[in-house]
Amino acid sequence: MKKQELIHLHGLLAEVCEHYEEMVDCSVEHGTYTELGVRPTSIHKSKTDHKAAVFALADGITDEMDRETEAPVPAAAD
Repeated sequence: MKKQELIHLHGLLAEVCEHYEEMVDCSVEHGTYTELGVRPTSIHKSKTDHKAAVFALADGITDEMDRETEAPVPAAAD
C-alpha cells in the first residue's frame, strides 16, 4: 500500500472511530494511538508511522466493540 493510500485509510478509520463513539455514547480507549502522535493530517510522518497508527486505532475500536458485546444486557422492565 502506498503512503497516500495509508493516510487515506488512517483518515477513514479516525472517522469510523468518531462515529462509533457518538453512536454508542462512549469513548474508545486509544492511549497507544495517542502516544504515537500521528494523526491523519500528519502527512510529514512516515508510512511506517501511519501504519502503526492505523493498527493502534483499529485495535482500540475492536477492543471497545468486544467490551460492548460482552456487557450484560439490562433486563426489560415489566
